[in-house]
Amino acid sequence: MTTAKRFEDLEIWQRAKDLTNLVYNHSTDGMFARDFGLRDQMRRASVSIMSNIAEGFESQTQAMFIRYLSYAKGSAGELRAQLYIARDQGYIAEDDFNTMFSTAEVCSKQIARFVQYLESQPNERRVREEGATYDVEH
Repeated sequence: MTTAKRFEDLEIWQRAKDLTNLVYNHSTDGMFARDFGLRDQMRRASVSIMSNIAEGFESQTQAMFIRYLSYAKGSAGELRAQLYIARDQGYIAEDDFNTMFSTAEVCSKQIARFVQYLESQPNERRVREEGATYDVEH
């Protein structure tokens, strides 16, 4: 597996970003836009997925990264549950539900596989700044 230098390089982050854009695009019109509670909660859950991946990547240890990935996975589950409500209330069409639901499901599975990979790499550090030097004046 190639070492990612930035969280933006991670496929799981890119997919989470795509999912967030789907949620935003489908929650801007009609009754969905006026259901502020559900709309905002779904937006927060989707943003939480990508934000926790990024925050974990930027964290200091692999254990912290894994913890943040578990938060991201939890948010993916939360979003899937909320998608049922949006569909059942007629806020999104079945096709849109299926697209967002399957994207959220893929995110969740990718996160789980990434956690398994990280756990199989004992004491690995993900963040490397090769060749970086820092001059600090006292």
